[in-house]
Amino acid sequence: MKPSLKTFFLTSLVTICMVQIANAQYTEVINSRRPGFSDSPFSVGTKVYQVEAGLFYKNVGNYLFYDKEIDDARQYSASSFGTDIMLRTGQFFEKLEFNLDMALVSENRDYSKPADSSATGFGFSKLNLGAKYLVYKPEYTDKSKEIRSWKARHSFDKRRLIPAVGVYVGLNTNLLTDLYKNKDGISPRIAVFTQNDLSDRLIVLFNFIADYAFTDKSENSYIATVTYAINPKFSVFGENQVFFRKNVPNDFQFGAGGAYLINKDMQVDLSARMILDERGDNTYIIGGGLSWRLDRH
Repeated sequence: MKPSLKTFFLTSLVTICMVQIANAQYTEVINSRRPGFSDSPFSVGTKVYQVEAGLFYKNVGNYLFYDKEIDDARQYSASSFGTDIMLRTGQFFEKLEFNLDMALVSENRDYSKPADSSATGFGFSKLNLGAKYLVYKPEYTDKSKEIRSWKARHSFDKRRLIPAVGVYVGLNTNLLTDLYKNKDGISPRIAVFTQNDLSDRLIVLFNFIADYAFTDKSENSYIATVTYAINPKFSVFGENQVFFRKNVPNDFQFGAGGAYLINKDMQVDLSARMILDERGDNTYIIGGGLSWRLDRH
């Protein structure tokens, strides 16, 4: 093989490998959705099997909704304790992820409308199957290699304002406890996820979600999450979520918390949330959990 042809072959091979790495979703450190409710457009990577699980306590102060079955309003307060679990894996393509999102709860409700009554339930409050695919990933300039200009090295890269974009399609199953069953049965869940890495430490996520579509329980929502890495081990987040529901007054949810990286494959977290709405509700949620991955990538 002539030197020029050999050089061309090696250069082409390296370029191909670099492109594959650039398009990969896999990260050396676990990438968990917890403790926020928003999701990233990125997959966990092929042959990665990830579990994100936690415990939570939820207290509902004054939940109000219209029930078509009785043609009247229902109103209740409730307390529940449960576990939420998400199973994630990347298969076939680096940009593709499959996941199972579920929550198992024990709940007590006290109704004040249309009449005083109580109800209890134990079982799944959520059981969703879904798939996520990365549509677009922006590329940023590696300024660590800029040695001739301090200003150029530390200036903001405007391309960071262009987000990575992913799409999600899922199915809300109806294998739920009676307190959470959808009278219209199974329903689709569709979402668009975006992520801006404004710096190596600061990340902003936006989720736009259409849930329980084509049913009386349908709701649209958006989630905005800001995450900041204080150091390589510890990060904090703040989150706002707003629900626009068909038969329920709109909800405005605020959350905050933090996560600690135990090792590259394990993370623990704590969070707290408050829900405010148009009826003066005082719902709150506290929780904590662990994320772990089996890395076969």
